[in-house]
Amino acid sequence: MKTEVKTSVDGLEIGMFVSRLDRPWIRTPFDLEGVKITSPEDIERIRKYCSYVYIDVEQGISPHPRYWILDKAADQQLFGETPNPQSQAAIAEIKREYQSLRKTTYQNTEEFRTEIETATKASESLTHEYRQLLVDLEKGRDIDLSVVKAGVSDMVESVNRNPAAMMWIVQLKKLDEYTYSRALGTSVWCATFGRHLGLEISGINKLALGGLLLDLGKSRIPPDILNKKGELTDAELEIIRQHVDQSVRVLISEERKKGGKNSLDYDVLQMVATHHERYDGSGYPQGLANNDIPMYGRIAGIVDSYDAMTSERPYRESRPLSPHEAITELYSLRDDKFQGELVEQFIQTVGLYPTGSLVELNTGQVGAVIETNGLRRLQPTVMLLLDENKEPYSQFKRIDLTTTGEAFRVERGLEPGAYGINMQELFL
Repeated sequence: MKTEVKTSVDGLEIGMFVSRLDRPWIRTPFDLEGVKITSPEDIERIRKYCSYVYIDVEQGISPHPRYWILDKAADQQLFGETPNPQSQAAIAEIKREYQSLRKTTYQNTEEFRTEIETATKASESLTHEYRQLLVDLEKGRDIDLSVVKAGVSDMVESVNRNPAAMMWIVQLKKLDEYTYSRALGTSVWCATFGRHLGLEISGINKLALGGLLLDLGKSRIPPDILNKKGELTDAELEIIRQHVDQSVRVLISEERKKGGKNSLDYDVLQMVATHHERYDGSGYPQGLANNDIPMYGRIAGIVDSYDAMTSERPYRESRPLSPHEAITELYSLRDDKFQGELVEQFIQTVGLYPTGSLVELNTGQVGAVIETNGLRRLQPTVMLLLDENKEPYSQFKRIDLTTTGEAFRVERGLEPGAYGINMQELFL
């Protein structure tokens, strides 16, 4: 198995094993083909002759992802023997090779009403495991990713049976504790997007795990900044942005402590390291652009932005966007901040009126979307909550808009909490 990472010499550390240089060994003073870095002097000698090197992560410590050089070959598959169809598609423009990615087609195998109980248990378990992960970090204890990975796997299984159930739960938890609901929401949306793209189960699990761990480093950000009400200063924003490096360092540090027993996939690590990069190069921390951003990072950037737009945030005084508004905003950023083809596919994943969102019908009635129709996205199944006078029903009514013709149709999407509706009080 290939275990080399192409790395800038700026990222060299004691304990790394240099397996290859950017030039023939014979043109350097090194005696052997392969150098274990044991001192600062070793680093300086390598820097004197090379711009980049290849680090063997099996024979030494791994470099920080901010110093990885993601050329086409490396992005194709850093740590695999043979690129699989998903990895091949990841390094190509999706506009040109999207069909090669879509290898697996998923069908719902459970109805919403039968999956909701299992999905609820899986989401509660995963939220508990993530909360414990943060507690362990805060107390300086080693973290056990195997427990979290098992919880992610259960969540992904539910999403693959019927994503609507987990999407409904995520929407209900929007007003829960911000850190935990955001992590769960991003993870679920990543899994749902991966399902739509036709990734194999292993790929969906990677996306879901990465989505859960994106903001792990925020546990290292001072609480008074992280939870500040109102606008952040430039200095505070810069501190917030450090959470990316903090997340990566936490994961690498814990992996080293475990001697690799956490088995953290490098696709996941790359995803965490690059989820704030932007397609036009305006992101952070590395300012990567276009396909220099790994595919999982490009996906994470879109999903994380959508979930942030539709969630309450401590330092944002304005209301969160409705799903429809957020989708419109993402669409306006296609081919600029985000890869256009991926944005369009994410919109197909979410739908104009995603499960759990509030909508107002042409009759004036208001309801919550409980299921979407893949072929008729403008005609979801809705649970009616308010009548045409905006008075609550004593008993909620379920209506499938694909069966009602023009008598009932969605007039507009609503922001969370519209007309005083508290989804948590109604359904949790």
